[in-house]
Amino acid sequence: MSLGGHINELGKRLTVAAVALLAGTVAGFALSGWLLDAVQTFIAAIETEQGRMALLNFGEITAAFDLRLQLAFTVGVVLSSPVWLYQLWAFIVPALTRREKGYALGFVGAAVPLFAAGCAAGWLVLPHMIAMLVGFAPSNSSSILNARSYVDFILRLMLIVGIAFVLPLLLVLLNVVGVMSASAILGSWRYVILAITVFTALATPAADVLSMFLLAIPMVLLYYAAAGFAWLNDKRRARAIAAAEPQSPALTRMVS
Repeated sequence: MSLGGHINELGKRLTVAAVALLAGTVAGFALSGWLLDAVQTFIAAIETEQGRMALLNFGEITAAFDLRLQLAFTVGVVLSSPVWLYQLWAFIVPALTRREKGYALGFVGAAVPLFAAGCAAGWLVLPHMIAMLVGFAPSNSSSILNARSYVDFILRLMLIVGIAFVLPLLLVLLNVVGVMSASAILGSWRYVILAITVFTALATPAADVLSMFLLAIPMVLLYYAAAGFAWLNDKRRARAIAAAEPQSPALTRMVS
């Protein structure tokens, strides 16, 4: 295909992706009210548990509308992800070999549920984190939280944890392409566990040990699952190499 043909193809793919994103954003705007009610349940529970008033504050007349637009766009990106990911895949895939297509398809197929699981884990620890952070306020005080900052905090945490759950998949990919062996992955287990501990300590309040472990345990398990897959793949690769090696003349005569 000529350069002009590639540009036309890219334009078509981008148009389809943009239409899907717009449709997803419209659906997201319809869901934004429900999402705001859902995230407010975290601070509503604080008043029940701690006897402390916690409210969301919309400091400007357009703040509520702007926040709903932000939520709508975020939901739109998620809902339209199958479409724009496919358009990206369809644009790139002609340049890939059959083996590379298999690697890419397997990576995307495993990355999506892992990212969703990470977001779910982040959602589960959010009530503990928010209650712990608000609990540092003096007694007999009220916590008036900026609505945009509050929602941004939730979205960032879920995004970070979702990406962290996908990182072990990169180890699998590096092993599949022959860059890193299982022994190299397992040889760094001390540093990996230390890195996971530091990450979960930074992502959760310092005093909330429960949230830290709720994030750290599945990440450690995913790391060892990646190492186990790499070990099995190394064994398979070693058997394939041994089977492909030509037999020596002496061994051939003994067999005959």
